[in-house]
Amino acid sequence: MALEFTVSAIIPASSVSVYEAWLDSAQHSAMTGGEARVSAQVGAEFTAWDGYIQGRNLELQAGKKIVQAWRSTEFAPGDPDSRLEVNFESVGEETRLTIFHSNLPSHGMQYQQGWVEAYFEPMQAYFNGQGRKTPG
Repeated sequence: MALEFTVSAIIPASSVSVYEAWLDSAQHSAMTGGEARVSAQVGAEFTAWDGYIQGRNLELQAGKKIVQAWRSTEFAPGDPDSRLEVNFESVGEETRLTIFHSNLPSHGMQYQQGWVEAYFEPMQAYFNGQGRKTPG
């Protein structure tokens, strides 16, 4: 049976800014700390976290939703891609980022904490630091 879960966090930036950063290679790399090669085109392939993650964009709704076929290097060759749905909801000047990750293999629940540690926490730090001026 395929596994699934949902995780969510508040990111201190607009939904458009967070969405655009997710689909921009330089910004995705900067906000996560791992090299990413991503695209804002449906059907385009991507990699993230220095090649640990790879997949393909299935659906893009600007500022609102990204759906991807997603896998990590820990997937067995015969495992089907999982499905990643990333939703961007404006909450005032911030964004509620909700990830629904489904069709995961038996070891897939490890990614639930991975999204928090490898995406939400560094993204919160990245967007908190953007635009701040250093005194002096």
